[in-house]
Amino acid sequence: ISFTEALQHFQSAELSTSRGKVRAPGRRGILAALLRCLRGPPRLRPQLRGEQELALAMAHCALDDSERVHMRILQTIYRQLTRSRLGCPRYGAHWEELGFQGRTGSSPLPGEMPKIHSNLPCNLPVLSQLPQPLPLSFHNAGIVVVFQNFPFCIMSVNITRIVIQALQEERLSRECNRRQQVIGVLNDLYAAAFLRLSRLWEQQHGTVADAAFFLKELELSTKKKPRQLLKSLEAYLSR
Repeated sequence: ISFTEALQHFQSAELSTSRGKVRAPGRRGILAALLRCLRGPPRLRPQLRGEQELALAMAHCALDDSERVHMRILQTIYRQLTRSRLGCPRYGAHWEELGFQGRTGSSPLPGEMPKIHSNLPCNLPVLSQLPQPLPLSFHNAGIVVVFQNFPFCIMSVNITRIVIQALQEERLSRECNRRQQVIGVLNDLYAAAFLRLSRLWEQQHGTVADAAFFLKELELSTKKKPRQLLKSLEAYLSR
């Protein structure tokens, strides 16, 4: 399935349950509003609110085995990452090879938004259960990363969580307003964050034990300096 077709599916779907989970930005007091006007990020333009709501609802949409489009998306992820021309069974060890926690291709899920806390070591055994070694090639927007022992899917889901949180906290409003789009900004920022992760992983010879530290750094960069991350991606792709 193409990205455009998948997006059109979610645009036409009701997503009432997922939309009910979307939290609007909290109301601010007069002082907070004044500080925002002076030096804070701008609010998202009204005409982009619908696209923001759709993106947040999609993030809360759980995988449904009975939904054909969901299954096509899952198959596409597998084929793109493995460069296989064939599909794969719905269940099996092949999902663990991509860094999922189980054999279903549905754990973790973007809708579940799992978080690896830097102060909770109980999360790290999940990472250590990934196949060792795990050679992996990641192709997205021209980025190619090949690493050993790289917890691809767990890091991918957490980067998704970070980007979605940045949108929800209106950290991306300036860039979304400038480009007059939301989902395009999210996609590019996701790729930019993964590029940043690949550089950290390579420079510091990362292991699964470093995952929480890297995610914390990515969260700070994504929320505090999204434009800098995007420029880094643009420079990388231009070369």
